[in-house]
Amino acid sequence: MTNKTLTRMDLSEAVFREVGLSRNESAQLVEAVLEHMSDALVQGEQVKISSFGTFSVRDKSARVGRNPKTGEEVPINPRRVLTFRPSHLMKDRVADGNKS
Repeated sequence: MTNKTLTRMDLSEAVFREVGLSRNESAQLVEAVLEHMSDALVQGEQVKISSFGTFSVRDKSARVGRNPKTGEEVPINPRRVLTFRPSHLMKDRVADGNKS
């Protein structure tokens, strides 16, 4: 396995190569898509990308946690968390990649 990370620059470069937009237009397109996804998630909407997966926001209620080192109980405040559920196609693709 490699430790490579896919970045915004990599995405815009891929759009540049595949679609044929200029590098600047490709970067703007990637930024616009990510901004639109972020805005939807902030408003509590799901972002579903076919054959990839679903991003959603979940509300977690307040609860009591425990410090594993000391065993002391610590209150955990309520919060919103981002979750991702990969599609079955994505799960299969990743699993197939592990076989090689």
